[in-house]
Amino acid sequence: MRILALETSTSWCSVAVGDGRDWHERAVDAGNAHSTLLLPMIRCALADAGWPLASLDAIAFGAGPGSFTGLRIGCGVTQGLALGADLPVVPVGTLAALALADGGAHVVACLDARMREVYVAAYARDGEAVREVTAPAVLVPDAVAAPVGGGWRGAGNGFLAYPELARRLRLDAVDDTARPTAQSVGRLAVARVAAGDTVRAAAALPFYVRHRVALTTAERTAGAVL
Repeated sequence: MRILALETSTSWCSVAVGDGRDWHERAVDAGNAHSTLLLPMIRCALADAGWPLASLDAIAFGAGPGSFTGLRIGCGVTQGLALGADLPVVPVGTLAALALADGGAHVVACLDARMREVYVAAYARDGEAVREVTAPAVLVPDAVAAPVGGGWRGAGNGFLAYPELARRLRLDAVDDTARPTAQSVGRLAVARVAAGDTVRAAAALPFYVRHRVALTTAERTAGAVL
């Protein structure tokens, strides 16, 4: 099985090509340069693997939640490549990919959503899959509920932005540098491709969670960002 995976939902831009066992990955903290970097990184990753685009079985992408601009870029590139090569697509949840990348058995995945909010969800790991315990949501930090039971880890820059959140949730450990990666997106996509759980290019859409795409004048003046 050959999969191309993209992850652009944070400031990081990453691309991975793999067969479920071995992965060729390229990643860079792109800031706002995803649109410039993504296609050259895809070409390089495919060249690393020695695979032409047409030889792939599917394309997977980090569908969100995350940066509105990053998600649109990742989704748009995925749609264009998949349509041109007639390939199926696997949208993968960003927080699920973050939980898998962290490697813990029970993970609260949390990303800074700006506007004094976080994207958060909880997952239990089962081999190369993760089971959703708490669905992705966008919340103010004080509204995030502690997961039931013990043995929970925290992962993601939401804990860097709001360090008191980890203490309040009584987490055993936190990695506030953890991030969703293209490889973790690809790893989650493998079983879904094998099961035929894919969509056509036109149906591959971002999962925003937050549906606001613009700020009021007062919010911009106050320095808020999406």
